[in-house]
Amino acid sequence: MSLRLATFNVENLMNRFDFSGFRNQLNEDRALALFDIRTEAEYRMLEQARAISHSDDTRQLTALAVAATRADVICLQEVDNIEALKAFEYGYLFKMIGEGYRQKYTTAGNDSRGIDVAVMMRAETMHGQPIEFVRMTSHAHVTFEQFGLFTPELAALGHEPNERIFRRDCLEVDLTIGGVPLTLYLVHFKSMGPPRNGLDGRAATMPLRMAEASAVRRIVESRFGRDHAASKRWAICGDMNDYRQRVKIDGDAYSGYRFEVADEDRSCLDVLLADGFCENVVERRPEIDRWTLYHTRGPQERHLCQLDYILLSPALASRNLAAVPDIVRKGQPWRTPFPPGQEVERFPRAGWDRPKASDHCPVAITLDLV
Repeated sequence: MSLRLATFNVENLMNRFDFSGFRNQLNEDRALALFDIRTEAEYRMLEQARAISHSDDTRQLTALAVAATRADVICLQEVDNIEALKAFEYGYLFKMIGEGYRQKYTTAGNDSRGIDVAVMMRAETMHGQPIEFVRMTSHAHVTFEQFGLFTPELAALGHEPNERIFRRDCLEVDLTIGGVPLTLYLVHFKSMGPPRNGLDGRAATMPLRMAEASAVRRIVESRFGRDHAASKRWAICGDMNDYRQRVKIDGDAYSGYRFEVADEDRSCLDVLLADGFCENVVERRPEIDRWTLYHTRGPQERHLCQLDYILLSPALASRNLAAVPDIVRKGQPWRTPFPPGQEVERFPRAGWDRPKASDHCPVAITLDLV
């Protein structure tokens, strides 16, 4: 009995407009910045037109990327709400693949922009086994103090013990696949952001992600028991906004690109992978071929890295030793440099920078459950 499982950060699947760019230039779209817009009413009208036009191309590409995963169950990040997810599935995915992901679940987390984690599921697997939703449990309310995870590092960054740990949520979803239980933990950890307090964005936000990772591990161990978690079927899926390696990029399109794999000294993933607690199955791929995102702040700061993860329990990992995950990169914009031998044919209408399926790539794997 097999299941095709995937995770994908769909990048701002919204069903509302953001007009804050009229007063905050950091939020203003670059296309509108080209024009002399004098009133907020004019700005709102133009922003609505821009967002609708841009979203249609983007969501066609997003749907192509989702379809390419061939997933029975797909965990999603950056979903506005259930209505946005329904509109996307019906208006785009349904037209592409027909009747598919009829089961959809999400819940409001802690994100200030309102982007949440979600899951979509088919009624049955590609082999005809029924997929049944049992329950879901939000852990968005958990605080540093409750879990004993408040540290001097967090205090130095201005955080308080009674603050919530998860920037979004750790959504625990229980399923049965052909009667076999499977638990998924849907996460989207704190983003890195720009440099601050004399630190680069990754270092400045690392304490938060370390706390989130520690909290996820504690939730799993509390659910199954520290001595029994290894023998259960569970997976942690999502965008962890951190990496253990990068592929540094030098050169340019004219002189040629050069790619170098570099290990990191510290990562929040270390908390989850320590002592064989779970396995990052993407690490079954060659080091230079594990990336799910292209990061750039200009020619001096460019790299490819893995931010998107399917972490399997020891029981699931050992039962699927030969399974190697797929990374769908056809929705990447043309500006993304691909290491030699990894080039793919982009989806139709993908642009230089936009439209694109997402800034992230979906990750998918086929798992035998018994």
